[in-house]
Amino acid sequence: MYLPHAAVQTPVFMPVGTQATVKAIPQHLLEELGAQIILGNTYHLYLRPGHEVIRRLGGLHQFMSWPRALLTDSGGFQVFSLSELRKVTEEGVRFRSHLDGSSHFFSPEHSMDVQIALGADIVMAFDECTEYPADFGRARKSLDLTLCWAQRSKDHFHAHQHERPWAENFAGQNQSLFGIVQGGMFPELRREAAERLVEMDFPGYAIGGLSVGEPRTLTREIIEATLPFLPATKPRYVMGVGYPEEIVEYAAMGVDMMDCVLPTRAARHGLLFTSEGRLNIKNRRFAEDQGPLDPECGCMVCSRYSRAYLRHLFVAQEVLGSVLNTVHNLAYYLDTMESVRDAIELGTLPALVARVRARSTGGASSETERPGSQ
Repeated sequence: MYLPHAAVQTPVFMPVGTQATVKAIPQHLLEELGAQIILGNTYHLYLRPGHEVIRRLGGLHQFMSWPRALLTDSGGFQVFSLSELRKVTEEGVRFRSHLDGSSHFFSPEHSMDVQIALGADIVMAFDECTEYPADFGRARKSLDLTLCWAQRSKDHFHAHQHERPWAENFAGQNQSLFGIVQGGMFPELRREAAERLVEMDFPGYAIGGLSVGEPRTLTREIIEATLPFLPATKPRYVMGVGYPEEIVEYAAMGVDMMDCVLPTRAARHGLLFTSEGRLNIKNRRFAEDQGPLDPECGCMVCSRYSRAYLRHLFVAQEVLGSVLNTVHNLAYYLDTMESVRDAIELGTLPALVARVRARSTGGASSETERPGSQ
């Protein structure tokens, strides 16, 4: 993908930087780890510090000192999560801030205005994320609303995208607006959503509404059912997934972009991803383990610190523990995706997928469950 701030090699994993920061890790380390593109969130940045503040400071890239590519979520998922604090109509969503209870209104047009002000390379159409479980009628109604909002998002975006804060520095290069496929857990609705969005001719397409509590096998089924109806010549993005073995599988299925809070959130809970499977660093068996976290990992954490030290930091609730855990988990995810890209070039992707599948069925990979929802 050739974007205004960077050329991005795909398939790509995108660390999540909700509030203009990937939690517990500074930008220079993200660059060293090879992060090509990261996420910001429209809802959170709109509330604090405010999109107009960020526009006046030169846009999100300049505000957070990130020279590479950025993508902003529309805010739809965050508004969805405020189920007790929102009211959805065809016009948009009225909601109360989780910070101070103040009332706000998001429409497709307002979401576009905020994202244009933030100035990310890729922005997302405003959508409604369907909860799980939801019956067919509920998913049908939600999809109709999302498709209506997609067209309104596109119309407003193209009328105003010249207002982005970095227009003069990137003459002729534009932000890109991606549409989002919804439809709950119903393949027929997913197909309809994909086909109608393709008719609208977005430069890229996302599959949203996953990782909302459904079984992981169902997540895969919905992705597998939707991908054939999205053009392979444009980026295909699955939002909010997944474990390392899952992102390898999804990339092999033809997914170009993925993001997930799991590597950073898990790190703060002491759940670490390694070539030997997942491990919980607070486990007592690591108290005197002088070995590296992952003997096959060359990241700055594994090359310097022992499992015993990482366990001590976590048990003592030292901030450095969260930092080092986060560095390793992101390194593991980004290295995993780099291995996928290498395997594609070498023609060895099936062998890589087979190895990852074998590893994920080992005992260590099931040591603990995911720490909270995504």
